[in-house]
Amino acid sequence: MGEIELIKEAGVVGAGGAGFPTHVKLNAKVDVVIANGAECEPLLRVDQQLMAERAPEIMKGLEIAMRITNAKEGVIALKGKYKSAVHAFEKEIEKSKDKRVRMHILGNFYPAGDEQVLVYEVTKRIVPEGGIPLMVSVVVQNVNTLINIANAIEGKPVISKYVTVSGAVKNPSTFEVPIGISIKELIEKAGGAAVNPYRIIVGGPMMGYVGNEEEPVTKTTGGVIVLPAEHPLILKKMRDISRNAKLAQAACIRCTLCTQACPRNLLGHNIEPDRVMKSVAFGLSRDVSSITNAFLCVECGVCTYFACPMELDPMKINHEIKMQLSKAGVKNPHKRTDLHVNEFRETRKVPLSRLIARLGLSEYDVPAPMRGKIEAKKVRIPLKMHIGSPALPTVKVGDFVKEGDVIGRITDGLGANVHASISGKVTEVSGHITIEV
Repeated sequence: MGEIELIKEAGVVGAGGAGFPTHVKLNAKVDVVIANGAECEPLLRVDQQLMAERAPEIMKGLEIAMRITNAKEGVIALKGKYKSAVHAFEKEIEKSKDKRVRMHILGNFYPAGDEQVLVYEVTKRIVPEGGIPLMVSVVVQNVNTLINIANAIEGKPVISKYVTVSGAVKNPSTFEVPIGISIKELIEKAGGAAVNPYRIIVGGPMMGYVGNEEEPVTKTTGGVIVLPAEHPLILKKMRDISRNAKLAQAACIRCTLCTQACPRNLLGHNIEPDRVMKSVAFGLSRDVSSITNAFLCVECGVCTYFACPMELDPMKINHEIKMQLSKAGVKNPHKRTDLHVNEFRETRKVPLSRLIARLGLSEYDVPAPMRGKIEAKKVRIPLKMHIGSPALPTVKVGDFVKEGDVIGRITDGLGANVHASISGKVTEVSGHITIEV
């Protein structure tokens, strides 16, 4: 079995983003493979800890990705503030036989980990509007994904995930957990919530969502943040679209700060959140291009959580517009390739320390050390944890499975296999598979 097939069989997907199937992403020829270790979301610690503790495996995964894609160069991109990780990779690069690998040190800004921002930082190539890094001969892989690639070549499937539990918990921690374990169990392992009542954000505070503690950890879960139920960030994330639209009509002062700070706009993309807000306020029909350029929004949250002085939510409005246009069959018309970086880009990068303060999270910006592996007696493993079609169940209620067994098979080219994360009895098969010891 070839390396691509082994990666496909292991169910590897992007561990730091939307879960794009890795066997599809690597099925290309490129100049550069970038290991994404930027980890720019506030309060998350997983990637920097993995880079410090498991650099050899990340390096192995990077070399495999380079070999598959025939890349001429491999770049480990991480922030200079991750000193232990930088030191670990200095040693790995020094002893590596592959001299095509180098480090690229990033500043402490948000969103350094956005694929298109990272590609420009490392290569000075600008990904076209509505495009992907492959269009400029680059592939980007999260460092956790690279570990999973290295494991896949050894026949080890993706059955666990590293997750940071932070915010208002008694012992902020990072754990390795079986996929399908409940978020509630992670919070308990971190000493429990330090406030009551509380709500949780699944993912990072910028791009994460207000979730339910009964939901399971998936292949893409990187963080769980516990906050007081009335924390301003929670309230803002829970504000519905009709309320956001009314506030845009009533309170937007047309200052354009949302556009000036937009990371994709600074790369030359034709996205201008202020024009979208103006169109919402004064009628959509007068400025059609401002509405369709919502397709270019990556929903990083800079406009909403950092730039807007009126506490409005251009990001959520962009998201809703994209959803409505897609339902109407409208496709992204913005495909420009001749792009030029804004001359003020360097001075408009968002410093992470200021962002954390703006989010009201400074008191929670504390270490979350790696605490080891958590065992589980029950898991609920979703059949869809990736972009593409859900996996097709290969087990039925009453079956006994062993850790690592395939329990869901890929149904087409864009999907991923699903494996048992613990040994036990299958007690439910629906949109997820429940296994109990």
